[in-house]
Amino acid sequence: MRILIGADTYAPHVNGASYFAQRLAVALTARHEVHVAAPSTTLRSHTTFSADGVIEHRVRSFAVPGHPGYRFCPPLGLRAEAARILDEVQPDVVHVQSHFPLCRALIRAARERGLLVIATNHFMPENLIHYLPIGTAGRASLHGWAWRDAARVFAEADIVTAPTPYAAALATMSGVAGPVLPISCGIDLTRFRTEAPSADLRRTFNLAANPIITYVGRLDAEKHVDVLIQSFALIQSSTPAKLLLVGTGAEHRSLATLAEDLGVADHVVFTGFLPDEDLPAAYAATTVFVNAGTAELQSLVTLEAMASARPVIGADAAALPHLVVNGETGYLFPPGDVAALADRLRSILENPVHAAELGYQARRAAEQHDESRTVAAFENLYAIRRPTPAAATPHPAPTDHPATAGHRTPGSHPTTAGQRTPGSHPTTAGHPA
Repeated sequence: MRILIGADTYAPHVNGASYFAQRLAVALTARHEVHVAAPSTTLRSHTTFSADGVIEHRVRSFAVPGHPGYRFCPPLGLRAEAARILDEVQPDVVHVQSHFPLCRALIRAARERGLLVIATNHFMPENLIHYLPIGTAGRASLHGWAWRDAARVFAEADIVTAPTPYAAALATMSGVAGPVLPISCGIDLTRFRTEAPSADLRRTFNLAANPIITYVGRLDAEKHVDVLIQSFALIQSSTPAKLLLVGTGAEHRSLATLAEDLGVADHVVFTGFLPDEDLPAAYAATTVFVNAGTAELQSLVTLEAMASARPVIGADAAALPHLVVNGETGYLFPPGDVAALADRLRSILENPVHAAELGYQARRAAEQHDESRTVAAFENLYAIRRPTPAAATPHPAPTDHPATAGHRTPGSHPTTAGQRTPGSHPTTAGHPA
């Protein structure tokens, strides 16, 4: 099968949606011809072949102000560029990863050609609007508009998926026509395992044999790393632990200043960007992993820590409770509650046997998200129908594809298209039970 993945964020961008698109594309090359349409790193479009066997169609883009390394494709001329790519590739299916300009253009061009369109939503307005200086009322208004815009675009897709039951229910309740199928982003269990070597990383960052509290991810506002630093300050005097912060972001400087002000800077290690191949060592060095974020649709880094058999502490918000089971794989804490997080950290750091038990259960839970299941689930969706370009119209008439596969026709009513209730699990789509 010839598959085209569309992504408005892709390598070298550092975020969960980018990593998922990259990993899915590479995994699919084992049985398929895989193309990716994504922003170029320059003002020119070009096609290149990756070392992993993916054919990349890079589309001219501009830098995102204030976010070094991020690029976006301006809408002007994108419809023609999307049409050119589709006519050149002639894919059997188009799988977009967002509703932003490049993917939006690909969806519309694909519909015009009668191609099967699958859309995966990784978007939450909270990940973007907090950067805008428009006040609380302005953010609330923009939040609603952002979801309406996403719903309008995804209405043109045949199938919409999201990484978790929470993410699927959120999209549906925010106006995306159902069914929205929950399919985990998945995890490579061969890379993230219980005993990866970590000695080199410990030497590099002078971690010695200390217990390590770890966070991996962007150092941005919605990740609430400041809450973790404040909690660490409450327990630092009573533990030899160090705090390892892996990643970069807009809040790096303010977080370093916070650590200084709280008197714990000597015990907090900012690694900066770590290459993907070094992440297993970071998790292996970890005693307990913490994610205080409140805008997670799944959290690949939390899954990676769990696959590494490390207990996790997460904010009781968004999709994290789908991974963090209180007292089994780790602990939840009320979002923003510094004292509660400090108590959870103490309970794990002071009881290594209990920490190991939590880690064991975390690994077992992560095994339900094996990447092979994710790939198989999407392959099943890709095979729902074959393209019929000769009979293509912008809005094809309904067909009698099985409702259990989640097929939608543009404009179909959610209830007649197999609408799910929040929390249901369409196992026919391959989502881990």
